[in-house]
Amino acid sequence: MNEIEKRVQQIGVVPVIKLTHPERDAAPLAKALTEGGVPVAEVTFRAAGAAIAIKAMCETCPDMLVGAGTVLTTAQVDEAISAGSQFIVTPGMDADLVRYCQQKQIAIFPGCTTPTDYHTAYKLGLEVLKFFPAEQSGGLAKIKAMSAPFPMFKVMPTGGISLKNLGEYAKNSVIAACGGSYMVTAELIEGQQWDEITALCRQSVAIVKEARNG
Repeated sequence: MNEIEKRVQQIGVVPVIKLTHPERDAAPLAKALTEGGVPVAEVTFRAAGAAIAIKAMCETCPDMLVGAGTVLTTAQVDEAISAGSQFIVTPGMDADLVRYCQQKQIAIFPGCTTPTDYHTAYKLGLEVLKFFPAEQSGGLAKIKAMSAPFPMFKVMPTGGISLKNLGEYAKNSVIAACGGSYMVTAELIEGQQWDEITALCRQSVAIVKEARNG
């Protein structure tokens, strides 16, 4: 694993964030996540202004690991890197996009759920994959099954992860970290409930720690 991948695994939880008002919310959200022991964020390009949010979060919390999610094009990769992004996440396996990120020397976690996806990732020399959408694609049972022919990978399941099943995922050695939006829902962000976000992050960190040490 590279240093970015190691840091993601150490934290264990990756908030997946969609910001409607990045100028207003990015900075306080970065502080809330960091105070909750989760100094990492995947800011999705599903919302306009993702690059603005990434830049603001990086400037507010310089030690925070900020990446771009739902990246579909090389132009978005360039935009994310210019904003300070330290990693790229794609919803699917796009070999050309992976190679582009490798040329740019930025970590990339492509969405993979099939043997073909995994085999492509293997040929591209990847080590950590996003398993998306996790619950809808078979969840932990499928992740375990996939790790039999592909034991070289760690995965980041995203999609359907919550406080209720976080521990079950986190205790499996194949899991690098779990992505989720339950601690950064639109309601919490729009309501500027930063203390609640911090509390949910602390709960998540405690669950992951207990699961890994159990």
